Amino acid sequence: MNITVVALGKIGLPLAVQFATRGHHVIGADVNPAVVETVNAGIEPFPGEEHLGEYLAAVVAGRSVNGAPAGRLEATTDTTEAVRRSEAVVVVVPLFVDAESRPDFGWLDEATRAIAAGLQPGTLVSYETTLPVGTTRERFLPMLEQGSGLTAGTDFQLVFSPERVFTGRVFADLRKYPKLIGGIDADSAKRGQAFYEQVLTFDERPDLVAAGSRPNGVWDLGSAEAAELAKLAETTYRDVNIGLANQFARFAATHGIDIHQVIEASNSQPFSHIHRPGIAVGGHCIPVYPRLYLWGDPEATVVRAAREANAAMPDYTVGLLEGVHGDLRGQRVLVLGASYRGGVKETAFSGVFATVAALRELGAEALVDDPMFRDEELTALGLTPYPKGAPVDAAILHTDHAGYRGLTSTDLPGVRTVIDGRGVLDGANWPGVTLRVLGRG
Repeated sequence: MNITVVALGKIGLPLAVQFATRGHHVIGADVNPAVVETVNAGIEPFPGEEHLGEYLAAVVAGRSVNGAPAGRLEATTDTTEAVRRSEAVVVVVPLFVDAESRPDFGWLDEATRAIAAGLQPGTLVSYETTLPVGTTRERFLPMLEQGSGLTAGTDFQLVFSPERVFTGRVFADLRKYPKLIGGIDADSAKRGQAFYEQVLTFDERPDLVAAGSRPNGVWDLGSAEAAELAKLAETTYRDVNIGLANQFARFAATHGIDIHQVIEASNSQPFSHIHRPGIAVGGHCIPVYPRLYLWGDPEATVVRAAREANAAMPDYTVGLLEGVHGDLRGQRVLVLGASYRGGVKETAFSGVFATVAALRELGAEALVDDPMFRDEELTALGLTPYPKGAPVDAAILHTDHAGYRGLTSTDLPGVRTVIDGRGVLDGANWPGVTLRVLGRG
Protein backbone atom coordinates (compact mmCIF):
# COMPACT_ATOMS: atom_id res chain seq x y z
CA MET A 1 0.00 0.00 0.00
CA ASN A 2 0.81 3.67 -0.23
CA ILE A 3 0.15 5.14 3.22
CA THR A 4 0.31 8.71 4.53
CA VAL A 5 0.94 9.35 8.22
CA VAL A 6 0.05 12.93 9.15
CA ALA A 7 2.33 14.38 11.89
CA LEU A 8 5.75 12.89 12.59
CA GLY A 9 5.87 13.30 16.36
CA LYS A 10 6.73 10.79 19.05
CA ILE A 11 3.84 8.54 18.03
CA GLY A 12 3.43 9.38 14.35
CA LEU A 13 7.03 8.77 13.28
CA PRO A 14 7.34 5.34 14.93
CA LEU A 15 3.98 4.43 13.35
CA ALA A 16 5.22 5.48 9.91
CA VAL A 17 8.39 3.45 10.41
CA GLN A 18 6.35 0.45 11.61
CA PHE A 19 4.20 0.53 8.47
CA ALA A 20 7.30 0.72 6.28
CA THR A 21 8.90 -2.25 8.03
CA ARG A 22 5.88 -4.28 6.90
CA GLY A 23 6.73 -3.61 3.26
CA HIS A 24 4.56 -0.57 2.53
CA HIS A 25 5.47 2.76 0.96
CA VAL A 26 4.89 5.45 3.57
CA ILE A 27 4.81 9.21 3.24
CA GLY A 28 5.19 11.10 6.49
CA ALA A 29 3.59 14.54 6.34
CA ASP A 30 4.57 17.22 8.83
CA VAL A 31 4.25 21.01 8.90
CA ASN A 32 7.76 21.41 10.34
CA PRO A 33 10.35 21.56 7.52
CA ALA A 34 13.18 20.77 9.95
CA VAL A 35 11.49 17.51 10.99
CA VAL A 36 10.91 16.58 7.35
CA GLU A 37 14.54 17.26 6.47
CA THR A 38 15.83 15.23 9.42
CA VAL A 39 13.56 12.27 8.66
CA ASN A 40 14.53 12.27 4.98
CA ALA A 41 18.16 12.09 6.11
CA GLY A 42 17.32 8.92 8.06
CA ILE A 43 18.01 10.60 11.40
CA GLU A 44 15.61 10.41 14.34
CA PRO A 45 14.53 13.96 15.33
CA PHE A 46 14.11 13.09 19.02
CA PRO A 47 15.95 10.70 21.33
CA GLY A 48 14.71 7.93 23.57
CA GLU A 49 12.54 5.73 21.32
CA GLU A 50 13.88 2.19 21.31
CA HIS A 51 14.88 0.93 17.82
CA LEU A 52 13.63 4.09 16.09
CA GLY A 53 17.06 5.24 14.93
CA GLU A 54 18.04 1.93 13.34
CA TYR A 55 14.63 1.20 11.81
CA LEU A 56 14.26 4.74 10.45
CA ALA A 57 17.67 4.69 8.78
CA ALA A 58 16.84 1.34 7.19
CA VAL A 59 13.43 2.21 5.73
CA VAL A 60 14.56 5.62 4.44
CA ALA A 61 17.40 3.86 2.59
CA GLY A 62 15.14 1.01 1.48
CA ARG A 63 17.07 -1.65 3.37
CA SER A 64 15.58 -4.70 5.08
CA VAL A 65 14.74 -4.61 8.79
CA ASN A 66 15.79 -7.59 10.90
CA GLY A 67 16.27 -9.57 7.71
CA ALA A 68 12.71 -8.97 6.50
CA PRO A 69 11.92 -7.00 3.32
CA ALA A 70 10.88 -3.44 4.10
CA GLY A 71 9.15 -0.68 2.22
CA ARG A 72 10.26 2.90 1.91
CA LEU A 73 9.66 6.00 4.00
CA GLU A 74 9.82 9.58 2.78
CA ALA A 75 8.72 12.81 4.41
CA THR A 76 7.07 15.94 3.04
CA THR A 77 5.42 19.16 4.14
CA ASP A 78 2.73 18.77 1.44
CA THR A 79 -0.01 16.81 3.18
CA THR A 80 -2.51 17.21 0.34
CA GLU A 81 -0.19 15.77 -2.29
CA ALA A 82 0.82 12.92 0.00
CA VAL A 83 -2.85 12.01 0.57
CA ARG A 84 -3.54 12.20 -3.15
CA ARG A 85 -0.96 9.43 -3.65
CA SER A 86 -2.21 7.19 -0.83
CA GLU A 87 -4.72 4.42 -0.25
CA ALA A 88 -4.76 4.94 3.53
CA VAL A 89 -4.24 8.00 5.73
CA VAL A 90 -3.43 7.82 9.45
CA VAL A 91 -3.80 11.04 11.45
CA VAL A 92 -1.73 11.58 14.61
CA VAL A 93 -1.89 15.37 14.91
CA PRO A 94 -1.93 16.45 18.58
CA LEU A 95 -5.05 17.85 20.21
CA PHE A 96 -4.48 20.39 22.96
CA VAL A 97 -6.67 21.56 25.82
CA ASP A 98 -6.84 25.18 26.97
CA ALA A 99 -6.89 26.50 30.53
CA GLU A 100 -10.68 26.07 30.66
CA SER A 101 -10.35 22.41 29.59
CA ARG A 102 -11.77 23.12 26.15
CA PRO A 103 -10.19 21.17 23.27
CA ASP A 104 -8.33 23.28 20.75
CA PHE A 105 -8.96 21.66 17.37
CA GLY A 106 -6.89 24.19 15.41
CA TRP A 107 -4.09 21.91 14.24
CA LEU A 108 -6.41 18.95 13.65
CA ASP A 109 -8.87 21.06 11.66
CA GLU A 110 -6.05 22.39 9.50
CA ALA A 111 -4.71 18.89 8.90
CA THR A 112 -8.21 17.58 8.10
CA ARG A 113 -8.77 20.30 5.51
CA ALA A 114 -5.42 19.45 3.90
CA ILE A 115 -6.37 15.75 3.86
CA ALA A 116 -9.77 16.50 2.34
CA ALA A 117 -8.19 18.48 -0.48
CA GLY A 118 -6.23 15.42 -1.61
CA LEU A 119 -8.70 12.68 -0.71
CA GLN A 120 -9.36 10.17 -3.49
CA PRO A 121 -12.19 7.64 -3.89
CA GLY A 122 -11.46 4.37 -2.11
CA THR A 123 -9.17 5.87 0.55
CA LEU A 124 -9.28 4.85 4.21
CA VAL A 125 -8.86 7.65 6.78
CA SER A 126 -8.04 6.67 10.36
CA TYR A 127 -7.81 9.14 13.23
CA GLU A 128 -5.47 7.93 16.00
CA THR A 129 -5.39 11.20 17.95
CA THR A 130 -7.35 10.88 21.19
CA LEU A 131 -10.66 12.72 20.73
CA PRO A 132 -13.82 13.59 22.68
CA VAL A 133 -16.60 11.11 22.02
CA GLY A 134 -18.43 11.92 18.79
CA THR A 135 -15.66 14.00 17.20
CA THR A 136 -14.81 11.63 14.33
CA ARG A 137 -18.40 11.47 13.08
CA GLU A 138 -19.69 14.90 14.03
CA ARG A 139 -16.68 17.10 13.29
CA PHE A 140 -14.21 15.46 10.92
CA LEU A 141 -16.62 13.48 8.72
CA PRO A 142 -18.41 16.64 7.49
CA MET A 143 -15.09 18.44 7.00
CA LEU A 144 -13.70 15.59 4.90
CA GLU A 145 -16.87 15.40 2.80
CA GLN A 146 -17.06 19.14 2.25
CA GLY A 147 -13.40 19.50 1.32
CA SER A 148 -13.28 16.49 -0.99
CA GLY A 149 -16.74 16.38 -2.53
CA LEU A 150 -16.84 12.69 -1.60
CA THR A 151 -19.30 10.82 0.61
CA ALA A 152 -18.06 9.02 3.73
CA GLY A 153 -18.90 5.33 3.80
CA THR A 154 -19.50 5.30 0.06
CA ASP A 155 -16.55 7.02 -1.61
CA PHE A 156 -14.11 6.74 1.29
CA GLN A 157 -13.95 4.89 4.61
CA LEU A 158 -13.49 6.54 8.00
CA VAL A 159 -12.49 4.97 11.34
CA PHE A 160 -11.22 5.99 14.74
CA SER A 161 -8.40 3.83 16.11
CA PRO A 162 -6.71 5.17 19.25
CA GLU A 163 -2.96 4.93 19.77
CA ARG A 164 -2.28 2.82 22.86
CA VAL A 165 1.49 3.00 23.14
CA PHE A 166 4.04 4.37 25.58
CA THR A 167 6.79 6.63 24.31
CA GLY A 168 10.11 4.87 24.56
CA ARG A 169 8.64 1.44 23.76
CA VAL A 170 6.26 2.12 20.87
CA PHE A 171 7.34 -0.80 18.69
CA ALA A 172 6.97 -3.28 21.55
CA ASP A 173 3.56 -1.90 22.53
CA LEU A 174 2.28 -2.09 18.94
CA ARG A 175 2.87 -5.84 19.10
CA LYS A 176 1.64 -6.30 22.65
CA TYR A 177 -1.76 -4.63 22.86
CA PRO A 178 -4.91 -5.23 20.80
CA LYS A 179 -5.54 -2.56 18.17
CA LEU A 180 -8.95 -1.01 18.75
CA ILE A 181 -11.02 0.37 15.89
CA GLY A 182 -14.49 1.76 15.36
CA GLY A 183 -15.94 2.80 12.03
CA ILE A 184 -18.61 5.26 10.99
CA ASP A 185 -20.27 2.25 9.34
CA ALA A 186 -19.72 -1.49 8.89
CA ASP A 187 -17.78 -1.12 5.61
CA SER A 188 -15.40 1.39 7.18
CA ALA A 189 -14.80 -0.92 10.14
CA LYS A 190 -14.11 -3.87 7.84
CA ARG A 191 -11.63 -1.82 5.82
CA GLY A 192 -9.97 -0.47 8.95
CA GLN A 193 -9.59 -3.93 10.42
CA ALA A 194 -8.00 -5.25 7.23
CA PHE A 195 -5.62 -2.28 7.09
CA TYR A 196 -4.26 -2.68 10.61
CA GLU A 197 -3.92 -6.43 10.17
CA GLN A 198 -1.63 -5.67 7.21
CA VAL A 199 0.56 -3.05 8.88
CA LEU A 200 0.92 -4.48 12.40
CA THR A 201 2.25 -7.71 13.87
CA PHE A 202 0.81 -9.03 17.13
CA ASP A 203 2.34 -11.18 19.82
CA GLU A 204 0.36 -14.18 20.96
CA ARG A 205 -1.60 -13.33 24.10
CA PRO A 206 -3.06 -16.51 25.60
CA ASP A 207 -3.64 -14.51 28.79
CA LEU A 208 -6.35 -12.52 26.99
CA VAL A 209 -8.12 -15.68 25.89
CA ALA A 210 -7.75 -17.20 29.35
CA ALA A 211 -9.40 -14.10 30.80
CA GLY A 212 -12.39 -14.64 28.54
CA SER A 213 -11.44 -11.98 26.01
CA ARG A 214 -10.61 -12.14 22.30
CA PRO A 215 -7.15 -13.07 21.02
CA ASN A 216 -4.64 -10.30 20.44
CA GLY A 217 -5.14 -8.48 17.15
CA VAL A 218 -7.57 -5.89 15.78
CA TRP A 219 -10.77 -5.48 17.77
CA ASP A 220 -13.80 -3.83 16.17
CA LEU A 221 -15.76 -2.05 18.91
CA GLY A 222 -18.79 -1.45 16.70
CA SER A 223 -18.65 2.32 16.28
CA ALA A 224 -16.24 5.22 16.16
CA GLU A 225 -17.82 6.53 19.36
CA ALA A 226 -17.11 3.31 21.27
CA ALA A 227 -13.46 3.39 20.19
CA GLU A 228 -13.18 7.05 21.21
CA LEU A 229 -14.61 6.27 24.64
CA ALA A 230 -12.31 3.24 25.09
CA LYS A 231 -9.24 5.46 24.84
CA LEU A 232 -10.67 8.09 27.19
CA ALA A 233 -11.76 5.40 29.64
CA GLU A 234 -8.40 3.66 29.91
CA THR A 235 -6.46 6.89 30.44
CA THR A 236 -9.03 8.51 32.73
CA TYR A 237 -8.96 5.36 34.87
CA ARG A 238 -5.25 5.91 35.44
CA ASP A 239 -5.74 9.55 36.46
CA VAL A 240 -8.53 8.61 38.88
CA ASN A 241 -6.45 5.77 40.32
CA ILE A 242 -3.42 8.02 40.83
CA GLY A 243 -5.67 10.66 42.40
CA LEU A 244 -6.90 8.08 44.89
CA ALA A 245 -3.32 6.99 45.63
CA ASN A 246 -2.32 10.62 46.21
CA GLN A 247 -5.15 11.17 48.64
CA PHE A 248 -4.18 7.98 50.47
CA ALA A 249 -0.58 9.25 50.57
CA ARG A 250 -1.52 12.59 52.12
CA PHE A 251 -3.67 10.90 54.74
CA ALA A 252 -1.04 8.25 55.54
CA ALA A 253 1.67 10.85 56.06
CA THR A 254 -0.37 12.55 58.78
CA HIS A 255 -0.73 9.26 60.65
CA GLY A 256 2.86 8.02 60.51
CA ILE A 257 2.01 5.36 57.90
CA ASP A 258 4.09 4.32 54.89
CA ILE A 259 1.59 4.37 52.01
CA HIS A 260 4.02 2.57 49.68
CA GLN A 261 4.03 -0.42 52.02
CA VAL A 262 0.25 -0.25 52.34
CA ILE A 263 -0.24 -0.19 48.56
CA GLU A 264 2.07 -3.16 48.11
CA ALA A 265 0.09 -5.07 50.71
CA SER A 266 -3.27 -4.08 49.23
CA ASN A 267 -2.24 -5.07 45.73
CA SER A 268 -1.31 -8.56 46.88
CA GLN A 269 -5.05 -9.22 46.64
CA PRO A 270 -6.04 -9.73 42.97
CA PHE A 271 -8.89 -7.21 42.99
CA SER A 272 -6.76 -4.27 44.12
CA HIS A 273 -4.67 -2.35 41.57
CA ILE A 274 -3.77 0.88 43.38
CA HIS A 275 -1.24 2.98 41.47
CA ARG A 276 1.73 4.83 42.96
CA PRO A 277 1.39 8.33 44.42
CA GLY A 278 3.68 11.08 43.21
CA ILE A 279 4.47 14.77 43.07
CA ALA A 280 2.83 15.25 39.66
CA VAL A 281 0.99 13.63 36.76
CA GLY A 282 2.41 14.85 33.46
CA GLY A 283 2.68 14.00 29.79
CA HIS A 284 0.45 14.36 26.76
CA CYS A 285 -2.07 11.76 27.95
CA ILE A 286 -3.07 11.38 31.59
CA PRO A 287 -3.45 15.08 32.50
CA VAL A 288 -5.23 15.86 29.22
CA TYR A 289 -7.62 13.05 28.32
CA PRO A 290 -9.71 13.23 31.52
CA ARG A 291 -10.39 16.84 30.55
CA LEU A 292 -11.49 15.73 27.09
CA TYR A 293 -13.84 13.31 28.82
CA LEU A 294 -15.13 16.04 31.15
CA TRP A 295 -15.77 18.28 28.14
CA GLY A 296 -18.33 15.72 26.98
CA ASP A 297 -19.50 14.64 30.45
CA PRO A 298 -19.28 17.66 32.78
CA GLU A 299 -21.27 15.83 35.49
CA ALA A 300 -18.47 13.28 36.02
CA THR A 301 -17.67 14.36 39.58
CA VAL A 302 -15.27 11.48 40.29
CA VAL A 303 -13.14 12.35 37.27
CA ARG A 304 -13.11 16.05 38.16
CA ALA A 305 -12.14 15.41 41.78
CA ALA A 306 -9.24 13.16 40.75
CA ARG A 307 -7.93 15.70 38.25
CA GLU A 308 -8.05 18.41 40.92
CA ALA A 309 -6.32 16.15 43.46
CA ASN A 310 -3.46 15.38 41.07
CA ALA A 311 -3.08 18.99 39.95
CA ALA A 312 -2.67 20.01 43.61
CA MET A 313 0.29 17.71 44.32
CA PRO A 314 3.16 20.08 43.37
CA ASP A 315 1.83 22.71 45.79
CA TYR A 316 1.36 20.05 48.45
CA THR A 317 4.94 18.83 48.01
CA VAL A 318 6.39 22.31 48.26
CA GLY A 319 4.29 22.83 51.38
CA LEU A 320 5.72 19.61 52.77
CA LEU A 321 9.22 20.96 52.17
CA GLU A 322 8.36 24.23 53.90
CA GLY A 323 6.92 22.38 56.88
CA VAL A 324 10.06 20.30 57.32
CA HIS A 325 12.75 22.76 56.27
CA GLY A 326 11.27 26.01 57.55
CA ASP A 327 10.93 29.37 55.83
CA LEU A 328 12.00 29.05 52.20
CA ARG A 329 12.54 32.74 51.59
CA GLY A 330 16.05 33.21 50.19
CA GLN A 331 16.75 29.47 50.20
CA ARG A 332 18.30 27.73 47.18
CA VAL A 333 16.07 24.78 46.33
CA LEU A 334 17.05 22.28 43.64
CA VAL A 335 14.30 20.52 41.69
CA LEU A 336 15.62 17.24 40.34
CA GLY A 337 14.10 16.55 36.95
CA ALA A 338 12.20 18.58 34.39
CA SER A 339 10.77 15.69 32.36
CA TYR A 340 7.29 14.53 33.29
CA ARG A 341 8.60 10.99 33.84
CA GLY A 342 11.93 9.24 34.04
CA GLY A 343 13.82 8.26 30.94
CA VAL A 344 12.12 10.62 28.51
CA LYS A 345 13.05 14.08 27.27
CA GLU A 346 9.60 15.63 27.42
CA THR A 347 8.07 18.36 29.59
CA ALA A 348 4.47 18.29 28.37
CA PHE A 349 2.33 19.19 31.40
CA SER A 350 5.29 18.37 33.62
CA GLY A 351 4.86 19.14 37.30
CA VAL A 352 8.22 20.91 37.29
CA PHE A 353 6.55 24.15 36.24
CA ALA A 354 4.02 24.19 39.08
CA THR A 355 6.72 23.11 41.54
CA VAL A 356 9.06 25.92 40.51
CA ALA A 357 6.20 28.44 40.56
CA ALA A 358 5.24 27.39 44.10
CA LEU A 359 8.84 27.70 45.28
CA ARG A 360 9.25 31.14 43.77
CA GLU A 361 5.99 32.29 45.31
CA LEU A 362 7.46 31.42 48.73
CA GLY A 363 10.58 33.44 47.97
CA ALA A 364 12.93 30.53 47.21
CA GLU A 365 15.52 30.48 44.47
CA ALA A 366 14.42 27.50 42.37
CA LEU A 367 17.09 25.69 40.35
CA VAL A 368 16.42 22.75 38.02
CA ASP A 369 18.62 19.81 37.02
CA ASP A 370 17.83 17.24 34.34
CA PRO A 371 20.43 14.98 32.70
CA MET A 372 18.44 14.87 29.44
CA PHE A 373 18.38 18.65 28.92
CA ARG A 374 21.13 21.14 28.14
CA ASP A 375 21.25 24.31 30.23
CA GLU A 376 20.07 26.43 27.31
CA GLU A 377 17.07 24.14 26.83
CA LEU A 378 16.06 24.52 30.46
CA THR A 379 16.46 28.28 30.19
CA ALA A 380 14.23 28.32 27.10
CA LEU A 381 11.57 26.58 29.20
CA GLY A 382 11.69 29.40 31.76
CA LEU A 383 13.69 27.31 34.24
CA THR A 384 16.98 28.20 35.94
CA PRO A 385 19.64 25.50 35.36
CA TYR A 386 21.55 24.16 38.34
CA PRO A 387 25.32 24.70 38.16
CA LYS A 388 26.73 21.24 38.91
CA GLY A 389 28.33 21.09 42.34
CA ALA A 390 26.89 24.39 43.53
CA PRO A 391 25.65 24.42 47.16
CA VAL A 392 21.91 24.17 47.82
CA ASP A 393 19.80 24.36 50.94
CA ALA A 394 17.13 21.85 49.95
CA ALA A 395 16.02 19.62 47.09
CA ILE A 396 12.83 18.10 45.69
CA LEU A 397 12.99 14.98 43.54
CA HIS A 398 10.44 15.50 40.79
CA THR A 399 11.41 13.01 38.06
CA ASP A 400 12.39 9.40 38.61
CA HIS A 401 15.32 9.35 36.19
CA ALA A 402 17.37 6.21 36.80
CA GLY A 403 20.49 8.28 37.47
CA TYR A 404 18.89 9.98 40.46
CA ARG A 405 18.30 6.76 42.39
CA GLY A 406 21.92 6.54 43.49
CA LEU A 407 22.28 10.18 44.54
CA THR A 408 23.91 10.85 47.91
CA SER A 409 24.24 13.83 50.19
CA THR A 410 27.75 14.48 48.81
CA ASP A 411 26.24 15.15 45.37
CA LEU A 412 24.37 18.18 46.71
CA PRO A 413 26.77 20.24 48.85
CA GLY A 414 25.13 21.95 51.80
CA VAL A 415 21.75 20.27 51.40
CA ARG A 416 19.79 19.99 54.66
CA THR A 417 16.37 18.81 53.50
CA VAL A 418 15.26 16.54 50.65
CA ILE A 419 11.70 15.71 49.63
CA ASP A 420 11.45 12.56 47.53
CA GLY A 421 8.37 13.05 45.37
CA ARG A 422 8.65 9.63 43.72
CA GLY A 423 9.68 7.27 46.51
CA VAL A 424 12.95 6.17 44.88
CA LEU A 425 15.79 7.58 46.99
CA ASP A 426 17.77 5.40 49.40
CA GLY A 427 17.64 6.85 52.90
CA ALA A 428 21.05 5.33 53.72
CA ASN A 429 22.64 7.69 51.19
CA TRP A 430 21.57 10.82 53.04
CA PRO A 431 23.24 10.85 56.48
CA GLY A 432 22.74 14.09 58.34
CA VAL A 433 20.01 15.20 55.88
CA THR A 434 16.30 15.33 56.65
CA LEU A 435 14.77 13.10 53.97
CA ARG A 436 11.00 12.89 53.62
CA VAL A 437 9.28 10.61 51.12
CA LEU A 438 5.87 11.67 49.80
CA GLY A 439 3.31 9.39 51.46
CA ARG A 440 5.64 8.04 54.10
CA GLY A 441 5.04 9.26 57.62
